[in-house]
Amino acid sequence: MTTEDIMALRSFGKDPNTNGEHCPTVWLDEDKGEFVFQGWKADEVLQAQCLATGPIPDTEAVVRLPIRMVQQIREACDAAEGAAVR
Repeated sequence: MTTEDIMALRSFGKDPNTNGEHCPTVWLDEDKGEFVFQGWKADEVLQAQCLATGPIPDTEAVVRLPIRMVQQIREACDAAEGAAVR
């Protein structure tokens, strides 16, 4: 990983109810046009519920983010929408 790869991500914050380590986080990669989420791994029950709508490829994962992160997610969405307007 290069410094350029790291610099492409714009951070919108971590879960405000954690200690700042090992916690859900929201980023935006404006260069690739993608949201990046770090969250808690889905347990087997949630995986099974998600599989009811279709398969989950090996290249994808189901993660959980707390509702209290709506502000960070909203800010990332607003920034992504603004980047698309350029």
